[in-house]
Amino acid sequence: MPTKLSRPLPRRQLLALGAAALATPAYAQERYPDRPIKLFVPWTAGSSSDVQMRSLCEEAGKLLGQPIITENRPGASGTLHAQALAQARPDGYTLGQMHLSVVRRPFLVKTPQWDTTTDFSHIMRVCGWLYGVAVKADAPWKSWAEFIAHARANPGRVTFATSGIATTNHLAMEELGTREGVQFTHVPFRGSSEGVTAVLSGTTDCIADSSAWMPQVEAGAMRCLCVWTEERIAKIAQVPTLKELGHDMVVTSPYGVSGPKGMDPAIIRTLHDAFRTALDGAANANVRGQFDMPKQYLNTADYTAYINQRAGYERDMVTRLGIKLD
Repeated sequence: MPTKLSRPLPRRQLLALGAAALATPAYAQERYPDRPIKLFVPWTAGSSSDVQMRSLCEEAGKLLGQPIITENRPGASGTLHAQALAQARPDGYTLGQMHLSVVRRPFLVKTPQWDTTTDFSHIMRVCGWLYGVAVKADAPWKSWAEFIAHARANPGRVTFATSGIATTNHLAMEELGTREGVQFTHVPFRGSSEGVTAVLSGTTDCIADSSAWMPQVEAGAMRCLCVWTEERIAKIAQVPTLKELGHDMVVTSPYGVSGPKGMDPAIIRTLHDAFRTALDGAANANVRGQFDMPKQYLNTADYTAYINQRAGYERDMVTRLGIKLD
């Protein structure tokens, strides 16, 4: 016996069923994040940016409900991690610290491995570094003027440590040498903490780098000759800025957090909001205060615009100075 045809469903019920069907995939989607996130830190453990980024990731991870695990990948002037970051899946589970050496490097090599304006999703600018020049406490130079006088009398014999070739601090030190009419010899290391060790051991005369030297200065093992910030630093208020020494230079080299290109805007917003809250929190503020790192926050759109603008500046600077790594 043939089956009796069912009556058509009312239009209101059809619309309700259709809406439910459309909504189903959203409920089926995985929550982000549903597993730990990895973030590359391109410096040695214990350096100022390593400690700051670990704090930022720890606090952001609490907000996200999943840990953000930092992985140190020092080397190549802080750019060793960049190609791996650019080639990672854009799923929000691989992130990295973005800084000016990564922006600059494509203009220093014959075959660039990335373009910071196209190969990354820039999430948020975080803060800058306190840079300065520090020597061993028993070094014969009590001031920047004495240090420069010695360098002038011994061309090429005064050595300075940095966290790598063509880093912001390396180029700034070369600029200072030109301004002062002296010739320094550069000794690059994988990170600023290694440079501090080299100065303490007498391997190099000074370090021109971020504030990993500050604990040694406060302990009396090292002496800071100048800082590169706009204003003096309260805990070493006797140390002059470059501006006070006659050089119109302020060097803080602000950095941020980025991921591979093509990340979902919703995931970028989630990460931005967590990192922003962590940056503004007391825990990270305490760490930045420990290293006198200025907060230089930019949101996603503004940080992306900053990277695009800065890439042009770095290209022009490298061309003007004629610096090449190969």
